[in-house]
Amino acid sequence: MALTRKQKRLSVIAGLGVVLAISAGLILTALRDQIMFFYSPSEIIEQGIAPGMSIRLGGLVVDGSWEQDGETSVFVVTDGETDIGARFVGILPDLFREGQGVVAEGSIQSDGTFLATNVLARHDENYMPREVADTLRMEGVWKGEDDETVYGEGTYQ
Repeated sequence: MALTRKQKRLSVIAGLGVVLAISAGLILTALRDQIMFFYSPSEIIEQGIAPGMSIRLGGLVVDGSWEQDGETSVFVVTDGETDIGARFVGILPDLFREGQGVVAEGSIQSDGTFLATNVLARHDENYMPREVADTLRMEGVWKGEDDETVYGEGTYQ
């Protein structure tokens, strides 16, 4: 039985669709470890993030938690519900402060602490990443003046 032109065209389109879907799946699987997702301390505990997975941790630096010894800094990040200890080797941004918002890139260690490879401090009092602000609002610890904070203004250092 010979295929009509319409059937041939549909077969080619279906085949290309399958190839495209498989290609997209392979690319996403390969890049999964390269994509940095944002998590609050509570989400890290709830979702059981695997040690070594590259993520971004965001929240507030707990008052009185920051200790520095040379270039090694240890501090605690909270979302108001859960605290996670973090360690960073390097020079922190000048605007890094206790009680301020922070986003740290790195990975969870097997002991449950966060090893940061990069730390971004909030640059001014009006700026906070949307994900951090939304998480703090959900946890009921939002310290913003109101809910009209403009996202994206200011910069990170």
